[in-house]
Amino acid sequence: MADVNSRTVILGVTASDAHAVANHLIAHSLRDEGFHVVNLGVNTTVAEFFAALAEHPDAEAIVIGSINGHAYEDLIELPEVRAETGIDCPIVLGGNLSVGSSKAADHLQRLFDLGVDHILDDADEIVALLDKLQAAEQADKAAADEGGEK
Repeated sequence: MADVNSRTVILGVTASDAHAVANHLIAHSLRDEGFHVVNLGVNTTVAEFFAALAEHPDAEAIVIGSINGHAYEDLIELPEVRAETGIDCPIVLGGNLSVGSSKAADHLQRLFDLGVDHILDDADEIVALLDKLQAAEQADKAAADEGGEK
């Protein structure tokens, strides 16, 4: 059971990807940092990520890993599901994001165009990014509160 003061993150691996080791290591690392991790595991569809978010609306981000290089194909439904649900939770993606050793110049942009908000090269960057996102959200709320007091 999660600590009521803990921060929640939804974690999983893309739909066609069965690589579990990095997923478990990231989940463990986030838990060590005090996060409540809703770990959906491997072979997770876009719809499953958003269903978990509906169950955990306090989640700060959806963190998605892809090792097999098929992230784009696995996330192709992301714009449609985001539009249908109206959910604007940050999507963080990391791992091996395309097939082969040579990467197309636009492969990251294609993922951003799908609706991925952040792409990380290193799993060690996740906590720093989540802290940055939380600080930005708190600043936005404070500014909105100040604006309402006029």
